[in-house]
Amino acid sequence: MRSVLFVLTACAVIGLAFWAYRENYRTQQALDVTEQLQRDIGASRARLAVLRAEWAYLNRPSRLRDLADLNFDSLGLMPMAPEQFGRIDQVAYPLEEEGLLPITDPIEVSNMGERP
Repeated sequence: MRSVLFVLTACAVIGLAFWAYRENYRTQQALDVTEQLQRDIGASRARLAVLRAEWAYLNRPSRLRDLADLNFDSLGLMPMAPEQFGRIDQVAYPLEEEGLLPITDPIEVSNMGERP
C-alpha cells in the first residue's frame, strides 16, 4: 500500500512539474507579446507626434496666406463676406419620407457625463 502511495505521489509531482513548466512558458509568451505591443504603441505615438508637427507646420497661417496669394488667379479665392452666410430658416430640410417609423419615445442622451 505504501508503494502505491509513493507512485501516486511521484506521478502527482511529475504532473504538477509539467503543468508549472507549461504555465511558465505561457507566461513568458504573454509577457513577450505585451512588450511588443508596448513597443508598437510607443512607435505609433512617436509617429503621431511627427504627423501632428508636420500638420502644424503645413497649416501655418503665413504659409496658407502665401499659397492663397500665389494661387489667387487659378483658384479665384476671395475674402469671406457677411453676405455669404445664411440664416437657419434658409436651410432646406428634407421632407419626411413615407414609410418611416416615427420616434415615439426618445431617449435623452445629453446628461453631461452624469451616471444614473
